[in-house]
Amino acid sequence: MRQILVDHARRRNAAKRGQGCQALSIDQIVACSTDRSESLLALDEALTELSAAAPDKCRMIEMHFFGGMTQEEISTVLSVHVNTVARRLRVAQAWLQSRMMA
Repeated sequence: MRQILVDHARRRNAAKRGQGCQALSIDQIVACSTDRSESLLALDEALTELSAAAPDKCRMIEMHFFGGMTQEEISTVLSVHVNTVARRLRVAQAWLQSRMMA
């Protein structure tokens, strides 16, 4: 799911404005806004950095936010305690927020 969103954001930023214009509803315009595309690209860069620094935390973030898995499900899949998952997710979220704010 992460790659689909990032690819969409890249295509959106690469396309020229007005090329192949179509009538869009307000909901579609909000969903495809350039601010969101830029945020997704920044998130992808931050996740790539996190993956290099702490692959387990990156995987948990992807499972939780992109895969929609609960902390209990993640703990079962990764064979770690639920409290460990909760702690690592908090640390990873804080790390990502600090990277995206910079």
